[in-house]
Amino acid sequence: MIELGGDLLPDDRVTDEIVEAWLGGLRRNPALPASVFARLLAVDDGSAHARWLNWCTLDREMTATALASPVIKHRLAVIENSTADVDALVALTRDPSPRVRFVFAAIGCDFRQLPAEVPEILARDSEARVRVMATQWGLPPHVGARLVEDEDARVREAALTRELWPHLSVSVREALLADPEPTVREAAAAILYDPVEDLPEPSLPTPEERVGSDDPTVRRSAAQDPDVPTTLALRLAEDPDPTVVLALSMREDLTEELRSAIAYVVPHGYHVPPRWVVERGHEPAVARRAAASGHVLLRRSIAMRRDLPADVVDLLARDEDFFVKLTLCEYGDQAPHELVVEMYAYWHGLKWDSLRFHRNFARPGLARYADHPNPRLRHAALYDPDGGPDLVMKLIDDPDVGRWALRDPRLPAGELLRRLTLPGSAGCAAANPALPPATMHRLLDLAGVGPAPGR
Repeated sequence: MIELGGDLLPDDRVTDEIVEAWLGGLRRNPALPASVFARLLAVDDGSAHARWLNWCTLDREMTATALASPVIKHRLAVIENSTADVDALVALTRDPSPRVRFVFAAIGCDFRQLPAEVPEILARDSEARVRVMATQWGLPPHVGARLVEDEDARVREAALTRELWPHLSVSVREALLADPEPTVREAAAAILYDPVEDLPEPSLPTPEERVGSDDPTVRRSAAQDPDVPTTLALRLAEDPDPTVVLALSMREDLTEELRSAIAYVVPHGYHVPPRWVVERGHEPAVARRAAASGHVLLRRSIAMRRDLPADVVDLLARDEDFFVKLTLCEYGDQAPHELVVEMYAYWHGLKWDSLRFHRNFARPGLARYADHPNPRLRHAALYDPDGGPDLVMKLIDDPDVGRWALRDPRLPAGELLRRLTLPGSAGCAAANPALPPATMHRLLDLAGVGPAPGR
């Protein structure tokens, strides 16, 4: 018999299924300590589970441990993990794998602000493709000046920019204009001679010509241009292109009466907010006007802002249009609790699940949904901060919500340990952040996982 936290687990119950469940659950555990992380990493060859390293929370010790792994996929995964310690990531500039250094140079800056010395180190890399990628990081002039004299033409071309040109000596400029690689010569000549600047300014069409153009793109531009007089723009109200009519209908200078008289069609999917809402939507008067408009796309546009007055938020939260309310919840943190829960319960589109992380989602009183027929609302019940172990136990065997209840730290300790021994619940129980580190290590012992290297 094997003792597990006071409960007895027979040897024959430690099956391969249980072991895989424990390992998978521990990888998902948000309270994973560095010592357990190191043991999990040591038995992961990167072939099936490396994606867990992309999203688990990494402290400095865990980041360093993953970067010291001999498995390339482990080190690559850390590059995409936004929680990885930025100072520890400097080690990737010295990684033995050119592939790892290349990926770090290509996407490392997309996920975090890295130490200033990183791009300069990458710009001295022995691999030309790494040096090429380093040029996208906005290198200081003295580094760029060195790279435009690089032995590899790809690096010289990538480093050569209009901003760098004034910092180059006359001899270096002349060398670039006479470079043996045609693409480098052409890049240098384009900066030096810039034929666009030598051309005369093109004559712009008049507003009348734009409104009467055969090109619907030109007419659409005129329809939304505030410099085109209102009376002239209104000629486009019966344009054969529906996108032109739609653009016209969202002009700022229209009264609601004129706007409602335009037979526009609201398209499905995302729309581009009009410029006046984007640029001046922070002004309370503009926000109130858009929120009270009869045009649903103006209301959806203003709902995208994060700086709305309280009365505008209240008005949008009561809007008759579902997507106005959904946009208010998805784009800002001002949406009221009741509305966020409603959207979470009934929206079936992309990213619906992210609404439970809205700052106004978790509130006392959600436990009232524990018996609701909608499984999403039963799940929402677990976000009641005043709910106790009884609430969790009530939902633990729910076919739709049970897996979340198993991961709830309010689950009684005895029940948590018992669930670790059941094949159907062992994985979720192992992911419970209330699981003591000693028990995590015990699970790894039972799974036959040896100590981490160096421990």
